[in-house]
Parts: sequence; structure tokens; C-alpha cells
Amino acid sequence: MLHLIKDGTSVGCGDSVTLEQMGVFEYLREREIIFLDKFNPSLSREEKQKLYLKNFTVDTFITGANAITLDGKIFNIDGNGSRVAPILYGPKQVIIVVGRNKITTDVDCAIKRVRQIAAPLDAKRLGKSTPCVSLNRCIDCNHKERICNDFVLITGQFIKDRIKVIIVNQKLGY
Repeated sequence: MLHLIKDGTSVGCGDSVTLEQMGVFEYLREREIIFLDKFNPSLSREEKQKLYLKNFTVDTFITGANAITLDGKIFNIDGNGSRVAPILYGPKQVIIVVGRNKITTDVDCAIKRVRQIAAPLDAKRLGKSTPCVSLNRCIDCNHKERICNDFVLITGQFIKDRIKVIIVNQKLGY
């Protein structure tokens, strides 16, 4: 990953416990790059929204994924689309970093893993009051704080090597 991000380039990011655990955001803040730091606590809601839109024009967008199938499909669930949209279109390069715990045998297992493991844990991390937080499992709610609004399955790409997946041989994120 260090060699894929060049000095002087622009880098955006999506939420990722994996990247947080690896210290990637701190690393990006120290690089000689233009880092669109969505975690800056001084950002207003409107400023954060503008940053999300700028992520479509960055040189590199870096994020995690909820699941990767053995045959290379990438599955994500997102709340407002600010993470999955730039993966699909815009940035010249997308780097997705996942721990080995995100690897599933097929799409059905990926969906089950994300809905029953990752989403409830993420809702808890975000301080939501959705049913999955108290039940520790998804019931496909319609709660106003629901974080499972966008279901995105990537099965291929038109631009060869635009999306790069890095699998770390550790249990990272959820």
C-alpha cells in the first residue's frame, strides 16, 4: 500500500475499522499528500458532505470492505453511500484493505457475515439505537438510524487494476 500512494497526490478515505487498527489514517496525515481527512473533528456536517463529493476526484480512495469472496467479489453495506460510491466510480485508484476474517466462500456467506456480524458491531461503534445493537443480529429493520441502506456487490471492473485489494493475514475490523 505504501508504494501505491505517491507523494503530492490526493487521497480520500471511507470509514474503516481495519485501516484505523492498522494506523493508516495517522500515516496518511504524516505523508506529503493532500489527505481529505473526514475524521477531522472541526468539520461541520456541510464541510463533511463537500469532502464526500471531493472523494470522487481524488487520485486514490482508500477504504476497507465488509467481505471478499474466494472468487474475488467485493461486498459492502453502507449507510449513506459515501464509502461505496467512490469505490464504484471516480477516483483513479481504489485501495481496499481487508483482514483475513473478511474472506467468505461465496456471496450468500458474504451477505450473511455482513448483516449478522459486521453491521451490528458497526452500528454499536457508531452509537446507533437500532435493534441490531441490542439483539447483536440483524432483523432487517426500518429504524431511522439504520446503517444498512446500500448493498453493493462488485463483480468486476472496466478499468483494469483500478481497484486493488490488499488482504492482511490478520483478523482486522469486523
